[in-house]
Amino acid sequence: MADALNADVVVIGAGIAGSLAALKMVKAGVSVLMLDSGPVIKRDEAVELFRQSPLKGDFTEPYPPKPWAPQPKFQPKDNNYLIQKGPDLYAAQYLRGVGGTTWHWAGQAFRLLPNDMKIRTLYGVGRDWPISYEELEPYYTEAEIQMGVSGDDALDSPRSQPYPLPGIPLPYGFDRISKRIAKLGYILGIGPQARNSIPYDGRPACCGNNNCMPVCPIDAQYHGGISARKAIEAGVRVIANAVVYKIEANDSGEIVAVHYLDADKVTHKVTGKRFVLTANGIESPKLLLMSTSDKYPDGIANSSGMVGRNLMDHPGTSVEFYADEPVYFGRGPMRPGSINNLRDGDFRRDRSALRIDVANTSPVRYLTERLVRQGYYGKALNDKLTYQSERFIQLKCLLEMLPEPENRVVLSKTEKDEWGIPRLEVHYKFPDYVHHGYDQSMLDFQKIVKEMGGTEVVYSKRGVYDNNQHITGTMIMGSDPKDSVVDGNCRTHDHPNLFIAGTGIMPSASTVNSTLSGTALALRMADAVLKSLA
Repeated sequence: MADALNADVVVIGAGIAGSLAALKMVKAGVSVLMLDSGPVIKRDEAVELFRQSPLKGDFTEPYPPKPWAPQPKFQPKDNNYLIQKGPDLYAAQYLRGVGGTTWHWAGQAFRLLPNDMKIRTLYGVGRDWPISYEELEPYYTEAEIQMGVSGDDALDSPRSQPYPLPGIPLPYGFDRISKRIAKLGYILGIGPQARNSIPYDGRPACCGNNNCMPVCPIDAQYHGGISARKAIEAGVRVIANAVVYKIEANDSGEIVAVHYLDADKVTHKVTGKRFVLTANGIESPKLLLMSTSDKYPDGIANSSGMVGRNLMDHPGTSVEFYADEPVYFGRGPMRPGSINNLRDGDFRRDRSALRIDVANTSPVRYLTERLVRQGYYGKALNDKLTYQSERFIQLKCLLEMLPEPENRVVLSKTEKDEWGIPRLEVHYKFPDYVHHGYDQSMLDFQKIVKEMGGTEVVYSKRGVYDNNQHITGTMIMGSDPKDSVVDGNCRTHDHPNLFIAGTGIMPSASTVNSTLSGTALALRMADAVLKSLA
């Protein structure tokens, strides 16, 4: 074993949540050591890998996995990483590396609605949060300032301060769609984006490259690599390629060390006063479940049996068609706006809430490949492509899932990766609550398609949903230690010096991207850690 390492606070997972929490804590004067299972990611290398890759639709391509840090991707399905136990597919796609999955995210930085946090009280479904929106709101503001979120106040959650940056104007096509569907009651507005509308924090304004996923080539879009770099510059020690395989607790419940393997399979031990787990909602419960002992046969922080359970994401429905006028999708960022006024109402007693994204991804490659398969070439191909690419519209609807204990990840008893770490089985099922949300999304799609004069319309199928990579739940937050993993301050019920933050502790998923909420929780957690050390 190599020499032991030590810090006041040991952070596991150097994504956006862990890095910003580490930055906040080190600025308060405590020593912080942060571990990540994957490599240091460099933007210039990622951009070049994206340019060279033929698999433009696989957003993990610029970020190849390491043997010690395999990660799921779409091609082949889940990269032989997650073992699908059904009955439905959970096609996760995330990164393991310094900065985490926000290297390839869409930059959408939504807050929850206050009602999202008390859905059980209001609508009789799901779970309430143990904290209120008002308690989380200052941390939303803090996260937005760190990330440089741009937006406007239309249809937004309550705010104590305006957005740090003005909203990025909607592209021409969005403006046309917005005007035409307004009479139907749909409000298509500027979305909150962790993307510079003007120069901010030493980074340039967005110039509309339209490959925000999988990598912004100029760092106009915020990502966890920026957080990690700031943390390092402030004094956080970051150790990459450190695969933590055990969290060690003594008989009184105090965490005394974590153990990791490096890229040469050498074991290291790290001790500290406080331990923070901020890997994502798949990797964090995996580590907790692996950390068994005679005292903790079910793993760390798992007296409730809730570790790995209540996995949520945002099942996606879609429609694509050609409008009766040019909209020129592909200009500007990829996810600049959405229909955001379908997120709440008494209907949530019976079906999922909805949020409709207007994609704005350039359709040229997608349409070209399809036309070539259909036998077009030469002038006929060019003429057809010109017409289709000008008028192509794709709408995607994100559906709300509820926390279901049987939707879960568990350790495989037989399968391991190259470093001897157990692989995960995922058990996932879409309930009727989601299927009823699909039915409503189709009604909304049909109205919009008709208003836009849509032709050659293709709707997604009921029960076959896209996954949106918004991993939520698995270490759920609650007041009762019998049915939750952490309390309202992100401290585990079972271990007084172990804290968990990020999207994995969220008790509800709502219909919006979970990154900003997970980051706000991490900043709240950092305050709780500092208070416990004081």
